[in-house]
Amino acid sequence: MADKTTHKERTRARILDEAARALRLSGTDGVSVADLMKRAGLTHGGFYAHFTSRDDLVDHAIGRMFEDSSRMLERFIGAGANAKGLSGLIDYYLAPQAWRVRDQGCPLPGLSSEAARMPDAARARYQAGVVRFRAAIAAALAAMGKPGPEQLAASVMAEMIGAVSMARSFDAEADGLAWLEACRAALRERLGLDAA
Repeated sequence: MADKTTHKERTRARILDEAARALRLSGTDGVSVADLMKRAGLTHGGFYAHFTSRDDLVDHAIGRMFEDSSRMLERFIGAGANAKGLSGLIDYYLAPQAWRVRDQGCPLPGLSSEAARMPDAARARYQAGVVRFRAAIAAALAAMGKPGPEQLAASVMAEMIGAVSMARSFDAEADGLAWLEACRAALRERLGLDAA
């Protein structure tokens, strides 16, 4: 029995990974159950052994994407929130891979414009991920002694997410990477991270 459970969990994880990739690349409209199951190497009928509906899948895929984001935040900010961690997070978030590797990474740049139209459960999970992301940044800003860390964290997040979204709007890699670098440098300067 344990082998079946393990197999089922692995299959579910594979479906969620494919759904997360599709969401990052094409948004919620890009999640077709038939195409997704085909890419995962599974039958369409097998989908319902793991999810009750397409909306249920989207909800859990968003949760999966925020698990990845939580690991990223933990890696840079973690329990020891400080300027070094925030600096590392900004450098990582606005690095060239943000333009080059669109099917991985933080879900916020690709899904922010769609959040208001998501099914209720998916929107709630999305909003919880945003709150956790902001809290981690606010903790680092508070540790740095910045006034109004919650408000500043919202601004920092908006700039990071917007920078990635705008960079991805350029067809030419050089233009997208130049955009990311300009935003990274400006954000670091605004927060006094180059002196840290």
